[in-house]
Amino acid sequence: MIDAFLVSTGVVAVAEMGDKTQLLALILAARFRKPLPIVAGIFVATIINHFAAGWIGVWLSGFIAPEILRWVVGIGFLAIAAWALIPDQFDEKDNGIKPYGAFIATALTFFLAEMGDKTQIATVALAVNYQPLWQVVAGTTLGMMIADVPAVFVGQWISARMHVLRYVRFVASAIFAVLGVCALAGVGL
Repeated sequence: MIDAFLVSTGVVAVAEMGDKTQLLALILAARFRKPLPIVAGIFVATIINHFAAGWIGVWLSGFIAPEILRWVVGIGFLAIAAWALIPDQFDEKDNGIKPYGAFIATALTFFLAEMGDKTQIATVALAVNYQPLWQVVAGTTLGMMIADVPAVFVGQWISARMHVLRYVRFVASAIFAVLGVCALAGVGL
């Protein structure tokens, strides 16, 4: 039962390294210089976003036969593995966050940035594959916090080393590929 939590945490923590939301956390920290409201905004946005994604995953699992579901999840993880290889781009001039307080700006921008992102899609797939839903959501949220909170508190240190985080996407891709192959082989289902 703890597998749902641990796998979800690990997958999202690695997938988020170097992601656009981590870059967004750096930008918000530099702009507002108020780490606690930024961390709270990340947490609230992630809980809402990942709960919705997880609920969709559970809902989908009720409509799809287990054999087909195995193929959908496996191919989905392989697609996410390929997607993880594509570097994220964040256009700071289009974010429009300055007029809002740190918490509201963070919650809104993180929620919107995660819509359709690889971690949201991964949360759907994890919820299809693992139960209970609360452990998947708690795990994916913790994974997001593991990746993004350090960006808030040590923004200068991380931003000076972002070139190293570029290579983490290869590790994330490999993890998603292994999960995809395991799902296709029926391992862990």
